[in-house]
Amino acid sequence: MAAQAGKDILLKISDGAATPTFVSVAGLRARTISLNAKTIDATDSDSAGRWRELLAGAGVRSVAVSGSGVFRDAASDAQVRQSFFDQSARAWRLVIPDFGQLEGPFIVAALEYAGEHDGEAAFAISLASAGAVTFTAL
Repeated sequence: MAAQAGKDILLKISDGAATPTFVSVAGLRARTISLNAKTIDATDSDSAGRWRELLAGAGVRSVAVSGSGVFRDAASDAQVRQSFFDQSARAWRLVIPDFGQLEGPFIVAALEYAGEHDGEAAFAISLASAGAVTFTAL
């Protein structure tokens, strides 16, 4: 895979409908996607050579997303803000061109606003997965 511009990663939120429509949230200038899997130690006195053994497929998986930037418009700002105040698990889609997309329920774990007197208003967001997240290769 050739190098790609970080600006090409898209963060989208669903409209909450039964058949969701996803809209791009913001012009993110910095973003991080973290895929995590907690391991379960199954080591016992019979473990070969006393080496640690991990129980395959038994750990808790999670996805964390963080980013900062500028909202595209008032409508996307309102959707994210409402999701934060409701603490509702909304469907989100993270599109990584030439790699794939992650989609599933996320809760807005943190939402910050900031701005300089002579610049645009900016925000920072942290999302925490709140259910099964699927990966689809592009």
